[in-house]
Amino acid sequence: MSDCLLEIRNLHKSFGAVEVLKGVDCLMRPGEVISVIGSSGSGKTTMLRCINMLEDFQDGSIRIDGEEIGYEIIDGARRRKKEREIARQRALTGMAFQQFNLFPHMSAIDNVMLGLVKAKRMTRDAARDVAERWLERVGLRDRSDHYPSQLSGGQQQRVAIARAIAMNPKLMLFDEVTSALDPELVSEVLQVIKGLAADGMSMLIVTHEMRFAYEVSTRVIFMNQGRIGEEGDPREMFNRPRTERLTEFLKSSPFTK
Repeated sequence: MSDCLLEIRNLHKSFGAVEVLKGVDCLMRPGEVISVIGSSGSGKTTMLRCINMLEDFQDGSIRIDGEEIGYEIIDGARRRKKEREIARQRALTGMAFQQFNLFPHMSAIDNVMLGLVKAKRMTRDAARDVAERWLERVGLRDRSDHYPSQLSGGQQQRVAIARAIAMNPKLMLFDEVTSALDPELVSEVLQVIKGLAADGMSMLIVTHEMRFAYEVSTRVIFMNQGRIGEEGDPREMFNRPRTERLTEFLKSSPFTK
C-alpha cells in the first residue's frame, strides 16, 4: 500500500506529431481534492484520460494506490497490459464527463444500477439499494424512475455522478462536468461535488470554474502547454501567482476574490 493514492511520473502523450503532455509529474494523497486549471489545449483532459486508460501514453508511469496502470515491463520491453486487466484497473477510478453519457432508454436508477449488476455482479435488489442511496445523495431520489429526456441537464449530470460513485472507486475524476450546462444549472452540480469533498472523497477535477476551484480544492494544479506550470494552495496561487503565465490566465478568467 502506497502513501500516494495517485502517482504520475514523467507522463508523455502525443497525438501523431503533436506532443500534448510533456513530462507531467503529480502526487496525490488520499482525501485530497485537486482542481486542474489551464487554457484549452493545455493537456488537462488528456491527463485525466490517461489515468483511466481511455488514452494510451507513450512514456512515463501512472500508479493508483501503488499499482502500475496500463503497462508492464516484460523482458526489458514496455507492453500494454491485457484488456481484462486494464478493465479491472479502470474500475479503480470513476469518471464524470462533459457529456452525461446516460442510456436514453433506461431510467435514472437503471443507469446507476447497470454497472453494479454487470461489473460488480451484484443482485438487482442489492444494486437497487446502492443506486437509491446515491440518487438520494445527489438529490434525485424522487426522479429515480425518470428517463434522461425527462430530466434537466443538471439532473442528468447528477445521475452520471451517482452512477460513477456507486461503483465505489478509489479516485473520482471530473472532466469539465459543468461546461455543457446552462448557467443556472451549474450550481446544483457543483454543490454535489462540494458535498463529496466534505465527505473526504479523493477527487481530481478539471474545471474552468475558478471560484469553485478556489473554494473546494485542497490543491490547485495549473497546466500550461503540456506541463504543470504551477501548483499549490489555492489561496496562495489565486492571490499570489508566482508565474507570469498564471497571472495572465487568472486575469482572463471571470473569477474575482
